[in-house]
Amino acid sequence: MNKLLLIDDEADVQYSFQRIFDSPEIELTTASSGEEALRLLPKVKPDLVMMDVRMGGLSGLETLRRIRQIDSKLLVILMTAYGTTQTAIEAMKLGAYDYLLKPFDVPKLKELVNNALKAARDMKQVVSYQPLLETEDYELGIVGRSEPMQQVFKLIGQLAASDATALITGESGTGKELVARAIYHHSNRSQQPFLAVNCAAIPEQLLESELFGHERGSFTGATMQRVGKFEQCNRGTLFLDEIGDMTPATQTKILRVLQSGTFERVGGNQPIKADVRIIAATNKPLEQAVAARQFREDLFYRLNVVRIHIAPLRERREDIKLLVNYFLNKFAKDQPGPPRSIAPVALKALEKYHWPGNVRELENIIRRALVMSKGEAILLTDLPAEVSGQLQAGGAGGPMALPVGEAGAADITNLARQLFQWARREPKMRIIPAVERELVIQALKETEGNQVHAAKLLGITRATLRKRVEKFGIQRELNIK
Repeated sequence: MNKLLLIDDEADVQYSFQRIFDSPEIELTTASSGEEALRLLPKVKPDLVMMDVRMGGLSGLETLRRIRQIDSKLLVILMTAYGTTQTAIEAMKLGAYDYLLKPFDVPKLKELVNNALKAARDMKQVVSYQPLLETEDYELGIVGRSEPMQQVFKLIGQLAASDATALITGESGTGKELVARAIYHHSNRSQQPFLAVNCAAIPEQLLESELFGHERGSFTGATMQRVGKFEQCNRGTLFLDEIGDMTPATQTKILRVLQSGTFERVGGNQPIKADVRIIAATNKPLEQAVAARQFREDLFYRLNVVRIHIAPLRERREDIKLLVNYFLNKFAKDQPGPPRSIAPVALKALEKYHWPGNVRELENIIRRALVMSKGEAILLTDLPAEVSGQLQAGGAGGPMALPVGEAGAADITNLARQLFQWARREPKMRIIPAVERELVIQALKETEGNQVHAAKLLGITRATLRKRVEKFGIQRELNIK
């Protein structure tokens, strides 16, 4: 649940917020003064503070200063009825996230709050980049054991201790923002803001204003002065995603910031200093864009101080099993009961798929499969046709495929017939114990000895699995303790 603290001495404003944010996803706490808010802060531990600039008692600016001393990463949105006042601008320079004019435009208010809460989550969620994730309850992490990912981990570690500009490249869906956030969380600027801007998602005419701010009257609709992301992110880290889509004019301004550490707002002529670390990302080949004169060569070299390339998922298939387990654990938080497992044949289909959408596509498919699945494990039939169809077409078995010894993947009817033929040739063989023993062995092998996952795969309890392991004497064979 997101926690929102409102600081405003007007009862009407407090009532309006209670109506607007009457949601199970937001817990709203109100304070009528800066002094009351500072007392509530340690108890409430809000994710976002909304504060009026002009209040009785402790001023809005002084309250903001004290909040920043207590928690430099806590986001504060200021509210003012005075659109031209320099007080709001000064407050932004002190580190406020944004400001909003009274009376409120409710859709704009909700959008601003949602964006701020997402930024707050990004700053709080520490991104780990350990190559081996041994426990099941790890938090947000970059998952992978493959050689390409080992190189990514090393570069993150080397970059974290410096303020060098980084360029992250890779196809869409490979996790470029996650890598940027890992660099931020392990850097010397981790206690300062981290803001992300998708250069491809913002219209060309608005991107400069979003980044650098604008002066009142600088263009149609600019009814008040606005502070951009560079000022908001002072002393912090700014992530520019899809920078290859940036216009030449904006590229020039970015280059100036990198060269001189200064910029001007749109329509302004006053240089503003910016102590901001830039991490950029793109899914486009910037070298080709430079050759085609679509991207500034000097800016490319400024951004490309250290490059981190994230390989597509099809080039690191050994990470697919790790990612599947990661997403199963992640989504288990949103569903009752323990995390579900995945049938070996379904995992095999995922490992053979070509993944045009990379890790993002895999995440969406696992989420969909959990919705479609009616049992304890994700089956081949729970996967989309484009994933399962390739495996079936290749003769790897149908929807009911089961790995049992040398029998391979066959449907249950054909498997039973094969077992009966075997029993006729070997009169002393007892089918059920032999099959049961083989199933236990294969389940433990497929889950790398994880008895919880193996039991789910077999549809039995962990206690029953342990009894079967002891009964068939397979501890030593599989090195089970």
